[in-house]
Amino acid sequence: MVNWNELSILTSNEAVEAVANILNESGANGVVIEDPTDLAKETRENYGELYELDPNKYPKNGIRIKAYFADNETWKDKRIKIEQEINKLENIGVDLGLNEITVHIIQEADWENEWKQYFKPIKVTSRFTIVPLWEKYVKESSHELVITIDPGMAFGTGKHPTTILSLQGLEKTVRTDDIVLDVGAGSGILSVASVLLGAKHVYGYDLDEVAVQSSSLNRDINQLTDKITVSQNNLLKGINQKANVIVSNILADILLNLVDDAWENLVDGGYFITSGIIKTKQKMVKEKLEKKGFQILATNQLENWLSFIAQK
Repeated sequence: MVNWNELSILTSNEAVEAVANILNESGANGVVIEDPTDLAKETRENYGELYELDPNKYPKNGIRIKAYFADNETWKDKRIKIEQEINKLENIGVDLGLNEITVHIIQEADWENEWKQYFKPIKVTSRFTIVPLWEKYVKESSHELVITIDPGMAFGTGKHPTTILSLQGLEKTVRTDDIVLDVGAGSGILSVASVLLGAKHVYGYDLDEVAVQSSSLNRDINQLTDKITVSQNNLLKGINQKANVIVSNILADILLNLVDDAWENLVDGGYFITSGIIKTKQKMVKEKLEKKGFQILATNQLENWLSFIAQK
């Protein structure tokens, strides 16, 4: 019988994306985000979630991230490395908040329920509903677009503000027969969404092998194998694929390294959607985009996160 280590990290809103990425790259078999703002989020008032949240499961201060790792001979070294990588984030100016890390063991018999209880169908925008693979769901209208995912191997269940902002950006820019590049594809939600909006083909890239596997899995679950190509790559380095839309939901500091290659891979008039930007990084990213020649068409905000829609 295999037991599981539930690694729990109490951190800040600013650090969520970076910490979750570290956990994902460390081979977590699932990453859960317990954000108390979910209990009274505006998007719920607008769209409505399809299940009731339990306030007792959420922290009073900060945001709790839980990740699950098999309890084997590699776990002790893996935990040390994870803590070291998280602490390094302070060196690049990321506020870690309380940064309290705890671990407890989950028996294999409890694993499935412990993991799946966090994921129910959720309507994240006016058009998109994200449904876990194990849930049955019936569309409420023909206008609704359903993305089915198995989030067990990579960060990205669709409910984080940066993902919602990215989806909203895609809704405004993707047209029939477009070519879309999804940079930092993660669980593949944005790739699937692009095809559902009419894209002819999507090329998804991620540096992390686990994310590539997860994105490929969710592509196949949605029966879009012929519409989405997933590859392991460092941003757009070495890529020469003209696109109508490029979307990237990654940390602001990493986005800066993507701007030049995004410009080269976009057709004239193409759109560049950037998300994962905290308020304190807004000016830095905006200046980089404008210096390259991009025109900022829209700046959108959800909670403390921002997204730009820029045009070449």
